[in-house]
Amino acid sequence: MYDPRQLQVLAEVARTGTYTAAADALGYTQPAISYQMRMLERSVGAPLVTRRGRGVQLTPEGRALARHAGTVLAALRTAEDELAALTAPEAGRIRLSAMQSSCVSLVPRALGALRRTRPELEVTVTQAECRVSHGLLLEGEVELAVMCDLDFREKERETGRETGGERETDRSDSTGGPPDSTGDPSVTVDPRLRRVPLLTDRRCVLLPADHPAAASPTVSLADLADERWVLESGRTRFLAACRDAGFAPLVAATADDQLTLHSLVANRIGLAVMNELGVTAHFDPRVVARPLADWPVRRVFALLWPDTLRIPAAAALLHALRDTARPTNDTPVPP
Repeated sequence: MYDPRQLQVLAEVARTGTYTAAADALGYTQPAISYQMRMLERSVGAPLVTRRGRGVQLTPEGRALARHAGTVLAALRTAEDELAALTAPEAGRIRLSAMQSSCVSLVPRALGALRRTRPELEVTVTQAECRVSHGLLLEGEVELAVMCDLDFREKERETGRETGGERETDRSDSTGGPPDSTGDPSVTVDPRLRRVPLLTDRRCVLLPADHPAAASPTVSLADLADERWVLESGRTRFLAACRDAGFAPLVAATADDQLTLHSLVANRIGLAVMNELGVTAHFDPRVVARPLADWPVRRVFALLWPDTLRIPAAAALLHALRDTARPTNDTPVPP
């Protein structure tokens, strides 16, 4: 049986790529990391790393064991949390990683509801792109993640096309590669994890309240070809969609903060695009949001290891997220 401490060292070496960085992350000395790796290689009976420049690269045996190490370490953390909950039933802690748009809307509402019903629970929230959240979950650094992807039918239509993120970027909120989600399309959810649907989410255009397009229930990019735009720094998919609509957008400003985007639109600097979760987090009577026509919905979901539901704090947080998300699908985009 492999020593969990050695598996932790292997997992950190795999993540950082050097013994020195692994030592810094774990609070060990570099010789201690080298020793633990030698002992693990002796147990396995095969080399786990090879030197590559100033760092190391995992061998096939090392990659295989590192994958299992993540599972083992996550299971041990789950066991630790479950036992802590059993020995102190009135207390509990849970770590959540969530994408940006959920951190300004869904997550705060869920935590507010949880505070009213379970004030003893301690929830630590990390805002992270879906790729990062997925990794944190696999490594056991969080117990729950809020992530998203596109409608599957749209994924089929988009096969082979360049994709981007919630901030119209190549990296951010999604496990799929939609025109509207933030995430790297190469991220594939580990099949060992459990996926719990929360809600669907539309892509919207933010407009001044008196803009002619505000009278329509939805808007299309082609109808906005002559507008100035306030875009987030990652905009690959949005620019591609504009090209498909026959125009190149005039970019008046760049901002990655959602409140800043609202304010820039309110002050007529340009139009902006934002996912519905972000739209509902702010209200300014000078701004309206209209869903973008012919744009796929995002599917927002919670991701966790199946055994995590045995931890009372995790089950309570998931319940709060589901209860909070339920009316969101029926809530109209602010007028």
